[in-house]
Amino acid sequence: MERFTFPSPPPSPAAEALRAEVRAFLAGALANRTPLERSESWNGFDRDFSRKMGARGWLGMTWPKRYGGHERSAFERYVIVEETLAAGAPVLAHWIGDRQSGPTLLKFGTEEQKQTVLPRIAAGEAVFCIGMSEPDSGSDLAATRTKAARVDEGWRITGTKIWTTNAHRSNYMILFCRTSGTPADRHAGTSQLLIDLENTPGMTVRPIIDLAGQHHFNEVHFEDALVPAGALIGTEGEGWHQVMSELAFERSGPERFLSSIQLIVELIRALQESESDAARLAIGRLTAHLIVLRRLSRGVAAMLEAGANPSLHAAIVKDVGSIFEQSVPEIARTLVEAEPDKASTSDFNAVLANILLNAPSWSLRGGTREILRGIIARGLGLR
Repeated sequence: MERFTFPSPPPSPAAEALRAEVRAFLAGALANRTPLERSESWNGFDRDFSRKMGARGWLGMTWPKRYGGHERSAFERYVIVEETLAAGAPVLAHWIGDRQSGPTLLKFGTEEQKQTVLPRIAAGEAVFCIGMSEPDSGSDLAATRTKAARVDEGWRITGTKIWTTNAHRSNYMILFCRTSGTPADRHAGTSQLLIDLENTPGMTVRPIIDLAGQHHFNEVHFEDALVPAGALIGTEGEGWHQVMSELAFERSGPERFLSSIQLIVELIRALQESESDAARLAIGRLTAHLIVLRRLSRGVAAMLEAGANPSLHAAIVKDVGSIFEQSVPEIARTLVEAEPDKASTSDFNAVLANILLNAPSWSLRGGTREILRGIIARGLGLR
């Protein structure tokens, strides 16, 4: 392969009709949410809001109806994701389950797993976290040392997962682990297990407080933890293939370039009386970059709709999107003289502080920049 081609999304009147309905709902549901709260992006957590989304049929949208889904298009789902993120809705209680854990179970899970878990995600009732990264391995998932051994009662798990966003409030985790061999075997011998976080003895969740003083991240320790045999997702030993499929869902959506959107909103408000050519140029460039990133991300949605594998395209969206959203706070600081302060009565100052503190993590989540560029280079046949 010498180049990537992103398909053009076909017209979707149903998706655009849905957009007006979503905006009307969000205008009411988020009326009392402050700009600072909106700037939390997809770290905002509100189970009631997620249940309202589920009640409207806006979760599990593309899934079969027999599993609680609604059999709507990838473009209609894209509208839901885009509008909730742009509005700063508190989506974390359903976010991971709807975005990647549910699709993983739909593609690889057992019938029992699908029947038990998918309707709960679609209703906004089941909260998921991701059990991929480990201490000392960074984004090198193939170096996983967490082991699951077959026993008469099921699987015995020993190891540690880190950066498990929301594990302290989740009902389930999809665990990537080694079921045979050693880390030297790299991709071989890995599997995925569905972990019931509320009913698994031998598991401990420990908080990690981030730079902003917030508790989103956790370490999850498994010390001879026991899960039933039916926890295995897909085929034993095929975990690497499965987790790569899962990461395509994680890396391709508009969340990869909308994390700092509230700061752009506040920046435009702060500059609305400005006559500065530099301000006009900066806002124009930010807008142009957003348009391009949105086009690429919607191209991935077109691939998902067509049943294609968008792993390489998703890596590009994630890499370029992270660069964009991390650049916004520095651009804002060059245009507006302000002291970042989350306690400030100025919405711009408060939002700027929140984005500055959270932005360093954005090039890590979903895979570090170096890992992503290695994937892209390999896809182009350069390594």
